[in-house]
Amino acid sequence: MTAPAFTIWGRLNSHNVKKVAWFAEELGLAYVRHDVGRQFGFSEDYLAKNPNRLIPTIEDGKVVLWESNAILRYMAAEYGGERWFARDPIDRALADRWMDWQFTYAAAQGVPFLSHARIPRQDWDHDAIARGIDECARHLAVMDKYLGEKPWLSGGQFGIGDIPMGVYAYTWFSLAFEKPEFPAVADWYARIRQRPGFASQVMIPLT
Repeated sequence: MTAPAFTIWGRLNSHNVKKVAWFAEELGLAYVRHDVGRQFGFSEDYLAKNPNRLIPTIEDGKVVLWESNAILRYMAAEYGGERWFARDPIDRALADRWMDWQFTYAAAQGVPFLSHARIPRQDWDHDAIARGIDECARHLAVMDKYLGEKPWLSGGQFGIGDIPMGVYAYTWFSLAFEKPEFPAVADWYARIRQRPGFASQVMIPLT
């Protein structure tokens, strides 16, 4: 049997790898994924593909590519057609902005996530956690307002603009801290949870 041409390099408990693996499921791509990073380390072969010591990287026989959101855009354009990569540049940009906005949100969520998943409770910096939750909430209030007007971050239908924040929303709703509620975000997240690729690739223990 011929091996799948699409390869994802990176451990699945990485937010950025989850994005790519989830989207591969949405596209129905035949793919293989290899664990790389953290406890799995970086081989010389991998570092030749991606010298940044980061994950993920993909290769498909046409390109070797790193940076998770660039990978999502490439996958949409190369494998998804207009359903996933809007022809109209305005429609595309309106979804793209949420993909880039996710990086500022991710910085806010860093301390709460690491505390919940990787730091023993006795070593928690409660003030830093509270500041992180407050900063997340400030961002999510912006997202909640938008989702009160549109069903998806990508606009009228689920698209790649929803994938990066979908991954981080799973972490937000999993955090074992007191958090404010955002009804439109919660409704959007409930619909995302129904997607099979999200359930299989994203909803795994936070580690």
